[in-house]
Amino acid sequence: MMEYNDYYLGMSAIWWMIWLVLLFWIFVLPYDIPGQRKRKETPLDLLKKRFAAGQMTKEEFQSQKELLMK
Repeated sequence: MMEYNDYYLGMSAIWWMIWLVLLFWIFVLPYDIPGQRKRKETPLDLLKKRFAAGQMTKEEFQSQKELLMK
């Protein structure tokens, strides 16, 4: 009988690399890729959006930001 000691080692390494890249792509890449789950907005993000939309003054923004940072 023939022995295949290290015959498939190269192909095995290639498959491991493919799986690692696939898992990295699914779980580690940023969440803003279409079809992927979205990152939840933090309260500070919402505060910045309200300030940018003109819904609050600079003083209100600063005071609420200080409250969030505590």
